[in-house]
Amino acid sequence: MKNTIKILCSLLITGMISSGLQAQESVNATGGDASGSGGSASYSVGQVVYTTNTGTNGSVAQGVQQPYEISVVTQVEEAAEIQLSMLVYPNPTTETVVLNIGTMSTENMHLSMFDVNGKLLHFQEVINSETIIDMKSYSRGVYFLKVNFQNREVKTFKIIKH
Repeated sequence: MKNTIKILCSLLITGMISSGLQAQESVNATGGDASGSGGSASYSVGQVVYTTNTGTNGSVAQGVQQPYEISVVTQVEEAAEIQLSMLVYPNPTTETVVLNIGTMSTENMHLSMFDVNGKLLHFQEVINSETIIDMKSYSRGVYFLKVNFQNREVKTFKIIKH
């Protein structure tokens, strides 16, 4: 009986080796790691499966052909006296984006550009109603442009660089 089990195991192992073991494989366009106070996650763009996982703190979608979003990420409710008429265009971009603050005062206003890991890439004061931000030196990906007015964050824009 022991010999039969040994022979079957040997045949099984030989069969797996000769057939060439293969794991799941995907060709990813990009990916990386993201972490924050709530935990961390690894991600890739170009996966072969599409699923959505939902929890009490939000949801995560993974898979192919994820749409890009052009949206305002945050808006401070307590800054009701500030007219939030800011625009960032073109988005997605390849070279530059323009922050247009309309008729708002630029006194004590500045902007900060962050990557998806939260690393500060660019900081400058806003002097004019239109500020051009050079994106040529940044690699393709998603960035966050935060606008602060009188030391309060008033808007965060999600910028997509192609």
